[in-house]
Amino acid sequence: MIDSKQASEALAEIDDIVQRVRQSQLYDQGSVAAILWGALVFAGNVATWLWPRYGAYTWIAVDVVGVAGLVAIGVYYRSYKGGRNFDVRIFLTLILFFAFGFFCIDILGHFTPRQQGAFWPVYFMLFYTIAGLWFGTAFVAIGVGITVLTLIGFFYIGAAFPLWMAFVNGGGLILGGLWMRRI
Repeated sequence: MIDSKQASEALAEIDDIVQRVRQSQLYDQGSVAAILWGALVFAGNVATWLWPRYGAYTWIAVDVVGVAGLVAIGVYYRSYKGGRNFDVRIFLTLILFFAFGFFCIDILGHFTPRQQGAFWPVYFMLFYTIAGLWFGTAFVAIGVGITVLTLIGFFYIGAAFPLWMAFVNGGGLILGGLWMRRI
């Protein structure tokens, strides 16, 4: 027989293990998404650097493939890893996220391609960093690191800025995703 103090300690240990498993699952799924987006962003920035005239089409393709990839990752984790059911709020969040971003760059700001090349990574990393306040410091480190390097590139790198962003944003997401797999 155990007393109430021992039962309380055992329940606290179980709760701690449940929290660690949830964070591990989140980091597992988040790392796959970060690596996917990192590869897409890397390719998109290299393509923009090589063929700037087709930059708008490149980024539409990157966004479509990225969102489809996120859906596929969600379906996989739900079906094969015992994750939660698809929550339509996640899809609506993505729609609102992109809509607000396009509102800012097209209606409020009329951003140049270079400004857009800095805006989108900083905008994405804001949400990465905010998510990190709830889900773990890896997200905060990735978000802040990529934001700082993006701003350095924006102010100090010339025509090679898209190439800089391929390594900073795309490479940063890939490295961050690999780092999250080790945590």
